[in-house]
Amino acid sequence: MIDLRDVHKSFGTNAVLRGVDLSIRKGSSMVIIGGSGTGKSVALKCILGLIQHDSGAIIVDGSEVGSGDRDAFLARFGMLFQGAALFDSLPVWQNVAFRLLRGRLKRPRAEAREIAVEKLRRVGLKPDVADRFPAELSGGMQKRVGLARAIAADPEIIFFDEPTTGLDPIMAGVINDLIREIVTEMGATAMTITHDMSSVRAIADEVAMLHDGVIKWTGPVTQMDTSDDPHLDQFIHGRADGPIEAVR
Repeated sequence: MIDLRDVHKSFGTNAVLRGVDLSIRKGSSMVIIGGSGTGKSVALKCILGLIQHDSGAIIVDGSEVGSGDRDAFLARFGMLFQGAALFDSLPVWQNVAFRLLRGRLKRPRAEAREIAVEKLRRVGLKPDVADRFPAELSGGMQKRVGLARAIAADPEIIFFDEPTTGLDPIMAGVINDLIREIVTEMGATAMTITHDMSSVRAIADEVAMLHDGVIKWTGPVTQMDTSDDPHLDQFIHGRADGPIEAVR
């Protein structure tokens, strides 16, 4: 579904992506791991076309990013943002139905609300939450609302940006389980960027390790612990010593 071929991206003299090669199979869940500042978010933004890569090719379902109808292209994606990124001034149901109330995906208002309430139910929130505002919700509930919004338009591809940041271990486990269940039910292609190893083990079919602007290792999550790659081994075990230098 998604192919990155020798993708490069620099900001001035800072080369962030230095030849990324990565393939994500249709219907699979790929988790990209790596330290802060290694380019995980930049790669995601390049796939969406929010940032223009300098060279290489990014192919989504057979078409290069940037070709064709951009609105139609973006309509295929759902996104769970880090920190949920809800609109404070809108009630919960309008946050969930945001894409269904405008643009090419627009639905009648009553239908959009009905869909929003159903998606809230799917992530374990009761209908009365629909008319509350984000500030009235806990961090875990806000994250669930963000997940409901990500799936509101039944996207083919869903991106999850640090889905458990700021959550306690129990709520992080709940969110991980929800993501896994929903992606499987929808048959969607999923890409998650995280440094939370509990999320990796709960969500991933396949894992890719991004470091120094390139993919150091990629393979099934079941092979992650037996890999002989020193970068992956150091990262997943949280060791200070190894080829990845800690910023002090």
